[in-house]
Amino acid sequence: MTRYDGDGADREDTDDWYEPEGAPVGGTDPDGTDPEGSDGGAGAERTFAALPPARGRGFAQTWWGRAWLTALEGTALDAQQLKAGRRLARAGAVGAVSVRPGRITAVVQDRDRTAHRADVLLQELSDEQWDRFLDMTVERAGHVAALLDREMPAHLMEDAELAGVELLPGLGDLEPECDCGAWDHCGHTAALCYQVARLLDHDPFVLLLVRGRGERALLDALQSRGGPSSASGKRPRPEGVDAAEAFAAGGIRPALPCGPPLPAEPGVPPSLDTDEPPPAGVDASALEFLAARTAIQAHRLLAEALREGHERRPAAPKPTVARDAVRLAAGEPPRAVTARLADGSGRGREGLAVAVRAWRQGGAAALTVLDEEWAVDAEALARARAALESAWAESDEAERPTFRARANRWTLDGGRIQLRLGRDGRWWPYRKERGRWVPAGGAAQDPATALATADPEARTEARAEPEPEPDAAAGRPSGT
Repeated sequence: MTRYDGDGADREDTDDWYEPEGAPVGGTDPDGTDPEGSDGGAGAERTFAALPPARGRGFAQTWWGRAWLTALEGTALDAQQLKAGRRLARAGAVGAVSVRPGRITAVVQDRDRTAHRADVLLQELSDEQWDRFLDMTVERAGHVAALLDREMPAHLMEDAELAGVELLPGLGDLEPECDCGAWDHCGHTAALCYQVARLLDHDPFVLLLVRGRGERALLDALQSRGGPSSASGKRPRPEGVDAAEAFAAGGIRPALPCGPPLPAEPGVPPSLDTDEPPPAGVDASALEFLAARTAIQAHRLLAEALREGHERRPAAPKPTVARDAVRLAAGEPPRAVTARLADGSGRGREGLAVAVRAWRQGGAAALTVLDEEWAVDAEALARARAALESAWAESDEAERPTFRARANRWTLDGGRIQLRLGRDGRWWPYRKERGRWVPAGGAAQDPATALATADPEARTEARAEPEPEPDAAAGRPSGT
């Protein structure tokens, strides 16, 4: 399903298209007809002038507009017809839209200029359901204020559902009728639905009219139940308490509720599938990959923040561009993206592959061990010697491996296995492959465990000790 919650580049000023230049204003719709028809009740009808093309723009910016499109796209059986409908709507092929209870109608032109009458039907609410909706709405002044502001907050919908009233259409609720003969949603009815989503963004009363009540009739009914007058234009007093009272009672207020639980998995970013090609220089696949990895990283950071004791842990260092390139490459991006990351990180293709291998073994800490060679201070060196001595304390002299030490790296005789000491005191196993040192496993507190990870046979290898280098004695596990 295509998502329409694009960024700011896709937004449009509704006044630019809702009432085109030269259209009548002041209580009439773009075609000059009365917005509520003759009586504003069951016979009400509104007609909206044809909208200009919407190339490169999203069809729905509000959550209720997107919910309308979800009802369409989750039901239509032919994705190609939806795509054709989007093209027709973007091209401005949908004529004036007539909205009345239970039905929306418009003439839609094909690319060959053939005109088709398209209708979308939505079941009206019963009188009993409208009574429940009106009673629920007047109980909270905020609901009335939102409607007067041409908004449809989520809590209004939630309260309506609790009252047994479904305002937004669900899957299968939008029934298509078209003189082209299609039995399911065709390109013409789909185009009409996409255009209606733009109308809903501007005025949610369009949805209420399709459900059976025009704006005038609805506000009159609210007034009769004690709601505000539509003619007075006065906003109801907002819900809440006096600020001074709230401050005085601050010490006895209950604690804030707990936050929502951590989602089971990261969210799915919106699709970039559009009928328009991306602008020059924009790699859509790379952008989609970056959005997906960002969602995964955000989910991981949130999980860490919610973990007990997180506030007592030291703050992680801010990632560098080169380090973040490795993190992204570990997410198995498309080949073209991997090549860009290899160049941008300065590691090259093979170097990035080794860095990704390290990242998968232990994240940023493993990458630091891969990149950094640091001089071990006296205290850390003493602990390292003690760990090496303890690891093979019960082994015979012939079974004890011999290392050559350089900085924080201990290389086993033979030159193909290496242990690297991290700044946190953990040992990281490395193995030489094609002349390059590569990570061979995760970190371990015990050097013998790390050595066995790098090479299961290394623990029992006995090698003759070569001529010691100036600092070789620092790496001997025995007393030599």
